[in-house]
Amino acid sequence: MSSRSVSLTSTFLLLAAGGAAACDRNRYHNEGFYCADANGVIVDESYCDANHSYGGGVVPYYIWHSSGYRSGYPIGARLPAGGSRFAYNDQASRKSFGLPTTGRIGNGTVKTNVVGKGGKSTGKSSSSHKSGG
Repeated sequence: MSSRSVSLTSTFLLLAAGGAAACDRNRYHNEGFYCADANGVIVDESYCDANHSYGGGVVPYYIWHSSGYRSGYPIGARLPAGGSRFAYNDQASRKSFGLPTTGRIGNGTVKTNVVGKGGKSTGKSSSSHKSGG
């Protein structure tokens, strides 16, 4: 191998290693979950039981989530700004966060090692997500 070839290969490997390290840093984080209405006001978790149907295609309750949510917010409190939501019966979203695809999710549930960027969630990860809070 020529010295130029070795130099280019070494440079590429260093860049690749640095990029992988930067991606790994924010790969996993903790995420808090609450059952709330469209305005982010916490309701009893029974309203977000995926086995319950409200009929008519109306989704009156959502599972709100954010890495900034902690456990202990009471029913009736408004969740802090910066969270996202998905329909309580959205099995694909539940599964993507490591939640049970059916049944209740306790208010204040914190999942560890959720894949994705750390920090407050502000983006939409599916068409039913909405930022707010």
